[in-house]
Amino acid sequence: MKRSEQRRAAVIALYQHEVTGRPLEETLGQGAHPFTRSLAELAAAREDELDEFIARYSEGWSLERIAPLERSIMRVALAEMLHPDEIPAEVPIPAEGAIDEAVQTAKTFCGTQAPGFVNGVLAAVLREVRENGRPQRPPGERDRT
Repeated sequence: MKRSEQRRAAVIALYQHEVTGRPLEETLGQGAHPFTRSLAELAAAREDELDEFIARYSEGWSLERIAPLERSIMRVALAEMLHPDEIPAEVPIPAEGAIDEAVQTAKTFCGTQAPGFVNGVLAAVLREVRENGRPQRPPGERDRT
């Protein structure tokens, strides 16, 4: 299975977990690839942190107004962008690659406005990473590393 397919599987598992309330382990299934499992588990474990970044850069949109699938797409991309050392991969994907994968997933599964929105939020986080070395934690957010 290609990495792009594994990323999409992580997004779908995370999305199903959010909308159904079923345990992530169940939405992943027993046969989930280790990369898919690690990525989905990382995004779920760091959901609060990732959501803070999504909320910060989704100007004019509260986190609750963002469709659950779009949130899942951005959470997975941000997890891979911000914490590549926590995902088993021989070579981490460049941040631009994670953004491109997220935009492609949004094009496939979401409405017409979603790809631009996803790209804008993720690109803003990437700009912050490049300017500051790593994203600045939102006020009140404690460091989990």
